[in-house]
Amino acid sequence: MTSALHIEHLHKSFAGAPAVRNLSLTVQPGEIFGLLGPNGAGKSTTINMISGVCRIDSGQVLIFGHDNRSERRLTRRLVGVMHQEIVTDNFFTIDRALRIHSGYYGVPRDADWCELLIERLGLGPHLHKSMNKLSGGLKRRFMVAKAMIHKPRLLILDEPTAGVDVELRRTLWDFVREINAEGVTVLLTTHYLEEAEQMCERIAIMNHGDLIALEKTQQLLARIEGRYLHVTLEQPLHEVPETLADLRPALRDNGSALRLVIDAEQGAGEVLRRLGDLGMTVRDIETSRPGLEEVFLHLTGARPDNGQAGGK
Repeated sequence: MTSALHIEHLHKSFAGAPAVRNLSLTVQPGEIFGLLGPNGAGKSTTINMISGVCRIDSGQVLIFGHDNRSERRLTRRLVGVMHQEIVTDNFFTIDRALRIHSGYYGVPRDADWCELLIERLGLGPHLHKSMNKLSGGLKRRFMVAKAMIHKPRLLILDEPTAGVDVELRRTLWDFVREINAEGVTVLLTTHYLEEAEQMCERIAIMNHGDLIALEKTQQLLARIEGRYLHVTLEQPLHEVPETLADLRPALRDNGSALRLVIDAEQGAGEVLRRLGDLGMTVRDIETSRPGLEEVFLHLTGARPDNGQAGGK
């Protein structure tokens, strides 16, 4: 089977500083694939090289088997990109922009497909508004429609839900699942790691231009063993007793909450007895398993910025 996206030994530097180093990965047709990393990891630079916006220093990008440099016109039609930055023509209405945009790719306008995009992304009431009168959320809805208007086989979403409300996130992810079920391959970057955990079958993590992990989502989650024990205390702590160091404690909520790490064999009751012996009165407890954010922090040493504007 021909890969939807095959990247081999991709490299890019700016002013002598590497932004992407020797990156190789493959995305299979029909996947929802996550490309994650902290600000400055090289994600957006990689996307710009895939889409042809940024020149490749060395390496190769194949899109459904076609080289994105020697077969540029074809690969541009195969890919739709919603870039992280909001780029619109302030003097165009949504309706006018969508009417002409498929022509940029040499694709005839499909009125029925355009109407479907408008309906599914909630753009109908705003079709005749100029871009400078739209909210940030509506501009992002338009950018998704623009990326899909020529019916690409590979859709790249670079921080699609950055700074948008919960309703738009739900609408967008429902639509992404729908088009993915119809065969569209999706490459996603996001700082909302719970979205990647729910949406992506496989995830690649970059840091400082390097690929540091590439696994199925469940395999990544299994990298951190044990459980979290979240304890709410009657009396806040100013510091954690040294005798609890083996539980990797973390104080939360101004000392009124304590997060402890317990291994698979360790029972919560044993830990609670230790807390009682130290004079701590527990008001409430809750257990959870480490999620993608903990894996991300473990691998990169950086927390995601929750979708706020960031680097490349």
